[in-house]
Amino acid sequence: MKLDILAIGAHPDDVELSCSGTLLVHKRKGYKTGILDLTEGELGSRGTKETRQQESARANDILNVDVRMNLGFRDGFFTHDEAHILPIIAILRRYQPDIVLATAPYDRHPDHGRSSALIKDACFLSGLIKIETTFEGQAQKPWRPKRLFNYIQDQEIEPDFIVDISDVIEEKMASILAYTTQFNSEKTDDNGPATYISSKSFMSRQRCRNSLLGKRIGTEYGEGFLTINCSLGLSDFSSIILPDMV
Repeated sequence: MKLDILAIGAHPDDVELSCSGTLLVHKRKGYKTGILDLTEGELGSRGTKETRQQESARANDILNVDVRMNLGFRDGFFTHDEAHILPIIAILRRYQPDIVLATAPYDRHPDHGRSSALIKDACFLSGLIKIETTFEGQAQKPWRPKRLFNYIQDQEIEPDFIVDISDVIEEKMASILAYTTQFNSEKTDDNGPATYISSKSFMSRQRCRNSLLGKRIGTEYGEGFLTINCSLGLSDFSSIILPDMV
């Protein structure tokens, strides 16, 4: 299966929080979408890697992604080296995504910035013919995605462009709330202590951020992205719909 868009997260729920609306928009348009999680999120204060797997499966049903994988890197301690870049290259060559959506280049959680650098290098190195990889025992051919964009996570970063997700905002929020051990629990319970992300105010801020991003492009909700080392080009303005001026 060839994917049109592959979103890569450091932990299960990174993609849901940051760019699941964009995946939903493009899935509705008939594009093939996928998610790659680098770790199982086993260091999270709430839940376990087993519950995160179950929650990911529920989120997958909502997002209707064509494929979801987990590389099982060590949460919190994976490094930027050949041993971690090569498995990402193998996935890129197997599914040949035209667009890769990567973690934020810097963020509150150190895994996010570190994985951003890993993904960036993997996308470039995946196109080099002298790097050899295999997938399920089969030698792979080089493949380099056409575009690499970074989504925005916890820290506020000025986006280079914003995608309208107004029609899918409820599905996006539902995919986040599929992680029942992580979100919307303000008190210590069987899943663990109350945390920064488990408060109801955290979820409210997620919707507010999408609302503010949407306002900037004249829509109800939006998701922001960064273009690293590249600019978006247009042959003309035919693909741009300007919002009504107030």
